[in-house]
Amino acid sequence: MAATSFVKLNASSSQWIGQRPVSQRSGSASVCPARRVSVVRAGSYSEELVKTAKTIASPGRGILAIDESNATCGKRLASIGLDNTEVNRQAYRQLLLTTPGLGEYISGAIMFEETLYQSTTDGKKMVDCLLEQNIVPGIKVDKGLVPLPGSNDESWCQGLDGLASRSAEYYNQGARFAKWRTVVSIPCGPSALAVKEAAWGLARYAAISQDNGLVPIVEPEILLDGDHSIDRTLEVAEKVWSEVFYYLAENNVMFEGILLKPSMVTPGAEHKEKASPETVAKYTLTMLKRRVPPAVPGIMFLSGGQSEMEATLNLNAMNQTPNPWHVSFSYARALQNTVLKTWQGLPENVDAAKQSLLVRAKANSMAQLGKYTAEGESDDAKKGMFVKGYTY
Repeated sequence: MAATSFVKLNASSSQWIGQRPVSQRSGSASVCPARRVSVVRAGSYSEELVKTAKTIASPGRGILAIDESNATCGKRLASIGLDNTEVNRQAYRQLLLTTPGLGEYISGAIMFEETLYQSTTDGKKMVDCLLEQNIVPGIKVDKGLVPLPGSNDESWCQGLDGLASRSAEYYNQGARFAKWRTVVSIPCGPSALAVKEAAWGLARYAAISQDNGLVPIVEPEILLDGDHSIDRTLEVAEKVWSEVFYYLAENNVMFEGILLKPSMVTPGAEHKEKASPETVAKYTLTMLKRRVPPAVPGIMFLSGGQSEMEATLNLNAMNQTPNPWHVSFSYARALQNTVLKTWQGLPENVDAAKQSLLVRAKANSMAQLGKYTAEGESDDAKKGMFVKGYTY
């Protein structure tokens, strides 16, 4: 009789499931011994992780991403004639995080490490500014992209070394979710090596984050660069997300305690034909339904260089039919572009800049509910923000 092996549901359960026969070689006198594999989930933080993820994935709300590195934030400030100093970065992020009423539309804010430890000019912690509005503080934990040796001029994301201790410190500082961004380039192939490296890195980061109480945002950004068709984007996206969920499962990541930050399925930025919001919604939802388990609480899309209005229209189109997940936004440029232009670094423009942030946040809130219309949108909101080879 063939031996059987068993897989345990979790470390605390005494039940064993999934019997699988182990074949015996013809003529062999021995049988392979049974193996027992304990699957350890998110541990003591499991209930908190699920609660945090559901709070972020709440109706009519999404994520404000202000996690640009100091260098990239400097580029934003330079666009309005400001020097890249900590004082100026503090002033800008304080403007964003102290906007009255922001919590009605924003459920989470991803910060750069500098901001997580900063206070306002009045001495209030930035984290406390968020908590007062029921906005969950988040933190960017990756260390950026570097060249991937052996690939087709592609990148991999660094930052796993020391991640556990850093995550524990971020949790103690008030962060409750994390973000790790890696990228996949369609013009570069993408190579099997790059896809596997992206998926494995995301899975290790996700497991480490959950082990330290942080809900991981899983973000393999498929870059807009290229002149490829929307069908090619769909093909690559399905491949990438298939690998990602394979390695998430291999690393025993609890799906109920993660959030995703995918790219929308669109043609390449240099493709001759643009896709309508309805087409983007159809292709994107097709990809998600083929690859993403319904256990995942929220899909928080990145804007990836789309115009403010384009990103909102596409999100709205995806919410015209029921979805098994909360389909929302995690935008940086698509929430901040008009804010920066309104502010111009001038104290007398702060209130107007805060109002422009509320306008964009409310527009995307309505899109999450499937009720957005583009009536009254400004010309600035219609301008694309794609930058070839964009880094941050």
